[in-house]
Amino acid sequence: MSSINTISIEKLSRLIGTPKRPAIIDVRTDVDYETNPRLIPGSVRRSHVDVTAWAQEFIGRSAIVVCHKGLKLSQGTAAWLRQLGVPADSLEGGAVAWAQANMPMVPEAKLPSRNPQGHTVWVTRARPKIDRIACPWLIRRFVDPDAVFLFVAASEVEGVASHFGATPFDVEGEGIFWSHRGELCTFDVMVEEFGLGSEALRRLALIVRGADTARLDLAPEAPGLLAASLGLSRMYSDDLDQLEAGLGLYDAFYRWCRDATNETHNWPSKKTGA
Repeated sequence: MSSINTISIEKLSRLIGTPKRPAIIDVRTDVDYETNPRLIPGSVRRSHVDVTAWAQEFIGRSAIVVCHKGLKLSQGTAAWLRQLGVPADSLEGGAVAWAQANMPMVPEAKLPSRNPQGHTVWVTRARPKIDRIACPWLIRRFVDPDAVFLFVAASEVEGVASHFGATPFDVEGEGIFWSHRGELCTFDVMVEEFGLGSEALRRLALIVRGADTARLDLAPEAPGLLAASLGLSRMYSDDLDQLEAGLGLYDAFYRWCRDATNETHNWPSKKTGA
């Protein structure tokens, strides 16, 4: 059982990837971070030194604070956050215990540079259907919850990337890192490169790949994802509105992949005499 004002690794792992997960704030010192330059999925780095300056970013949300071993830095920062009106707990055992439990961590080397507001910025082709909704969902839920997505004409993606400091994805072009590779779609690539290969995300990746590459035989659920995705594309003329609607769709598919694959549903008729 977790002690007061702390959260267990198991409980936090169940919250990650869900739309109402808490903010995860990594306050490891630079020296400790350099021993393992990876982040718990969806976390942001901040310094414990100036907690009073950045605490307002998290007003209205709950927070989990992570330090090296779950001791003075995370517990002190969490206490300050609570003092400033942010419900906050510290992660038991810190980043060390998380890594020892073989939980997923995102390598810093794979993260795009951030803009002055601290957000990653991504750009892709307009009128998204499957991969270009699935990838932003993965990024928002597991990499950068405040990521910005720009949808532009296909011919302008690389130019926009260059002029606006954005990272292109799911487009063809020489040197584009985040795109299809062989039989894999961009979502597959992101799951692997970001170190997020849980059983649930690998299952979801197969469904996305089947729907995105016209191989509906890869997973029984692929035709359903294709149908829902094409339906959304007809419902929304604005790409950002479609993205917001699509996030809920992928939230549902992810929870099925993680928690409900063995569950069935029927409406049995009432037995005579029951």
